[in-house]
Amino acid sequence: MVEFALPKNSVVGSGKTWPKPVNAKRLTEFRIYRWNPDDGRNPSIDTYYVDRDDCGPMVLDALLYIKNSIDPTLTLRRSCREGICGSCAMNIDGENTLACTKAIDDVKAPVAIYPLPHMPVVKDLVPDLTVFYAQHASIEPWLHTETPAPEKEWLQSPQDRAKLDGLYECILCACCSTSCPSYWWNGERYLGPAALLQAYRWLIDSRDESTGERLDYLEDPFRLYRCHTIMNCARVCPKGLNPAKAIAEIKNMMIDRQA
Repeated sequence: MVEFALPKNSVVGSGKTWPKPVNAKRLTEFRIYRWNPDDGRNPSIDTYYVDRDDCGPMVLDALLYIKNSIDPTLTLRRSCREGICGSCAMNIDGENTLACTKAIDDVKAPVAIYPLPHMPVVKDLVPDLTVFYAQHASIEPWLHTETPAPEKEWLQSPQDRAKLDGLYECILCACCSTSCPSYWWNGERYLGPAALLQAYRWLIDSRDESTGERLDYLEDPFRLYRCHTIMNCARVCPKGLNPAKAIAEIKNMMIDRQA
């Protein structure tokens, strides 16, 4: 079980237990992290009971059932419900994942749900991803070129295009970075698995013409080299990507250019 970021000088206390739905024959218990910065109370764990016969199969369905039918104050992020946008990333049963693609039947009851670990909490299940997005922006995730733009498009061979597989699919859900102990300890200096995966995606793009400048930016004791190959990032990625491998490839590029 991972550790969770809490407001300073606070502890998680017992919360409210909501009534069970009347006449429900198939119930699942959910224990959900709650914290409201405006009420002055410590974080707590609220307990809810979901009627599975009146709810979809995914954890996100249960959260929306709770918000719509039991407790409208529950706060969470969600958008696509198809594992594409990354909005509903949270910690479910001790593992970072997407609520929209996590089946309730795949989680042991009672289902424990927390916000992404070691991030400031905005409210309830919503983490503050300001630093995470700023780190992604810092690697300048767009094509850098000096050659005059072609009339139609930048051409790329099928072989060069294939090098981007396993990189471009990242949805920036932050599951990987918030599961990384190195990121927990150095979150404002180490770029983290997600940003470095994207950095490598642009480093090996055959159309990009700023490889040297990109490597110069990453040549730093903290931005790149805090990775200790713990592999939590690859284990929790909902898209099946391997940020640790991308980080290792960046390190190899650093060595090759010094040879």
